[in-house]
Amino acid sequence: MSPHLRKKVVVVGHGMVGHRFVTAAIERGLTETHDIVVLGEEPRPAYDRVALTSFFEVGGEALSFLPTGVYEDPRVTLRTSTSVIEIDPAAQTVMLADGEEMAYDELVLATGAAPFVPPVPGSELGNVFVYRTIEDLEAIREAAKTAKVGAVIGGGLLGLEAANALHQLGVETHVVELAPRLMAVQVDDAGGNTLKRHIEKLGLTVHTGVMTESISPDAVVEISVVDEVSTGSTTGGTVLDGKVSALKFKDVEEPLPIDMIVFSAGIRPRDALARAAGLDLAERGGVLVDEQCRSSDEHIWAVGECAAPGGKMYGLVAPGYDMAEVVADALLGGAGTFAGADMSTKLKLLGVDVASFGDAHGTTDECLELTYSDAVTGVYKKLVISEDGTRLLGGVLVGDASAYGLLRPMVASGMELPENPEELILPQTTGGGGGPSSMALQLPLEAQICSCNNVTRGDIEAAVDNGCESAAEVTKETKAGSTCGSCKVQVKKIVEDYFTAQGKTVDTSLCEHFAMTRAELFDVVLIHGYKTFDQIIEAHGTGRGCDLCKPAVASILASQLNGHVLAKENRKLQDTNDAYLANLQKNGSYSVVPRIAGGEVTPEGLIVIGEVARDFGLYTKITGGQRIDMFGARMEDLPAIWKRLVDAGFESGHAYGKSLRTVKSCVGSTWCRYGVQDSVGLAIMLETRYRGLRSPHKLKGGVSGCARECAEARGKDFGVIATEKGWNLYVGGNGGAIPAHAQLLAGDLTTEELVRYLDRFLMYYVRTADRLQRTSTWIDSLDGGLDRVREVVVDDVLGLGTELEAAMVHHTETYFDEWKATLEDPEKLRRFVSFVNAPDIPDPNISFGSARGQIVPEVGEEPAAIGPVSLGASIPVGMPTLEESR
Repeated sequence: MSPHLRKKVVVVGHGMVGHRFVTAAIERGLTETHDIVVLGEEPRPAYDRVALTSFFEVGGEALSFLPTGVYEDPRVTLRTSTSVIEIDPAAQTVMLADGEEMAYDELVLATGAAPFVPPVPGSELGNVFVYRTIEDLEAIREAAKTAKVGAVIGGGLLGLEAANALHQLGVETHVVELAPRLMAVQVDDAGGNTLKRHIEKLGLTVHTGVMTESISPDAVVEISVVDEVSTGSTTGGTVLDGKVSALKFKDVEEPLPIDMIVFSAGIRPRDALARAAGLDLAERGGVLVDEQCRSSDEHIWAVGECAAPGGKMYGLVAPGYDMAEVVADALLGGAGTFAGADMSTKLKLLGVDVASFGDAHGTTDECLELTYSDAVTGVYKKLVISEDGTRLLGGVLVGDASAYGLLRPMVASGMELPENPEELILPQTTGGGGGPSSMALQLPLEAQICSCNNVTRGDIEAAVDNGCESAAEVTKETKAGSTCGSCKVQVKKIVEDYFTAQGKTVDTSLCEHFAMTRAELFDVVLIHGYKTFDQIIEAHGTGRGCDLCKPAVASILASQLNGHVLAKENRKLQDTNDAYLANLQKNGSYSVVPRIAGGEVTPEGLIVIGEVARDFGLYTKITGGQRIDMFGARMEDLPAIWKRLVDAGFESGHAYGKSLRTVKSCVGSTWCRYGVQDSVGLAIMLETRYRGLRSPHKLKGGVSGCARECAEARGKDFGVIATEKGWNLYVGGNGGAIPAHAQLLAGDLTTEELVRYLDRFLMYYVRTADRLQRTSTWIDSLDGGLDRVREVVVDDVLGLGTELEAAMVHHTETYFDEWKATLEDPEKLRRFVSFVNAPDIPDPNISFGSARGQIVPEVGEEPAAIGPVSLGASIPVGMPTLEESR
């Protein structure tokens, strides 16, 4: 071929890895000398399979990597709905399903993998699905409209994603796993058990250590065949027909009745084309390739799940991306090689953070294991360290994976562990540190931060040196955090730390979708009068939003508009508690907390609460905020419970929202001989005034009638303590994991002054605090701290006093009870069913036991009895154990 003629690269497959190869080829300049033709079997261009489950929320177009279906480089041609049926290596051609023959100079196989469906009798029945493509999800969604019970066979990463999808579609979901634990490849037994408890709390049923023996149909058809050629005799038999009706497990007598099944029992490389072409294959399947991903034919390459570098198949997207980059480089004469892959994983499964990295199972000789387990909060962490305790080898994180961004690079870099490595997994405290953020660790420049795109800390800092002004720009430049997103927090921290070290201004954007802080976004929404998330992101953001910006925008809209959180435009922005105006509990039931302002309640009110709890079989407990919490309510019973309470004069206590919770009080001068002011009256007035106020984080208040401080007001976001002359106002206190003592903002105030300053303080906080920032850390983050708050709130140096007060007046005038409003709206009431397809059927997974004369949740295991601890007892919950694994 003449050197002046352009060559042709044919890519078979347009999934995530095939698309990555094309973009890498364009970026590196391969299209200057080569035309690229991409043959995609699916009817649409490449899309984000990692986020496949979000298809039900955002649709297929939002997942697409190439929404237009056309690459900007005209030398790249994409053909969808095009199947290759044969490769002729000798002629260097491929045959398409329509009979067209296409020549190539270089062929890149990116055919991916196919779901593995075990040879279980009945797997060919109707309503049996796999979980791989958008078409699969469309079929699952259609079946879920009539199905009541579904099973996912496979409890790995993709299986739990599929289970989440069924659960979101309103189908009672069972997860069936052959291994003794969920996510057997990624986590150990203890981590798997913790994950199982989390998932079962959400109402799913988990079956581990069981084998599916057969699938029963809802019909069996008798058939007869006449053999006219030979004897003329008639033979008969039966065939399975119709849809699935039950699962039969080995060694389990009773079958499990079901209406649909999703198989997610692993994948197999799609290597049929290579096999038929005579290419070398790995022992367990996949195209055998060398370190440059070249097959046994010098002009055929393979990348992604269909490839087996060194005989090993990789089922994650990150190794596939590495292979795509290597091949693009090799076609340009580069010497880059694929040297294996980091199989670390971090994701959120059914709302539970799970991470696994390095030698998670402790297979290294003479290694040690350091574990932390808290069954109460559902957190399990394990570090695998070298025998001498100097290096981190791997780990497992379930329930809290916030340390993953630091721990995984520590494994890859081989950096030395700190003197007290247990602090890497211990919870954060105020006195003794704990948590990696308290340890001032500096990763080396070669530490890999993003395993999906092989980006190091040095690459990130180099991008800043080359002009990137924010973490979002660094992501765009380096691709760090652009694939699975698990390293985004770490990337942002590295960028901010590097800016700070250089004396640059740190970008404090809310997230990659909004290039502004929460405070700036609040002002933008206020100025333009936006009413929906779609309006805001269209005008001032990019993309479709994320778990950072959606709740933040929901809070902003609620603060300004005081609309109903269940309004149609707000539903997708809410978390589980807001979505049902009640707090989700560990067994899938909810708790109901009516407002009892200032802790004052009449005997008649107490009787109503008692009757409601009795009639609906609820557990009752006095809270620390002087209210009565009723636990164990089923979702479908919530409206009936609210109606009884609302009819008796109660309203929502907003225990489920990031809003004002309570204003606690002592009895004050009304009853107490030490009281100097009416603390109860003030507490009721303040709680009534600020009820329903949506804020960046929850708010709590307290009013004490004298300096004895029985209401613990200085442990609240705002606390008021009576004096002989009036009231002292304290701000910035809180309890919780990191308690803070409130500080005096102003003293000896009249009631009118107190309310004015509180109005300003709360609205100043609502406007300027970051997302999920308590008042204590917000005050500390301000230049000048409490002094700055005093200047704005008391001295009104910004001239905002009247505006802030007016905003609070608007809130009080537009307040309404969310429970009552929901009861009056039939459309909002329709969401309060356990199963959308069977609204009259309660969730059978919710069950209760009893303790001390009341119900308690049953979630698969009985709570341990409280009793004396012997000298031989195990280490208490929350204390790390250092074990040696041989």
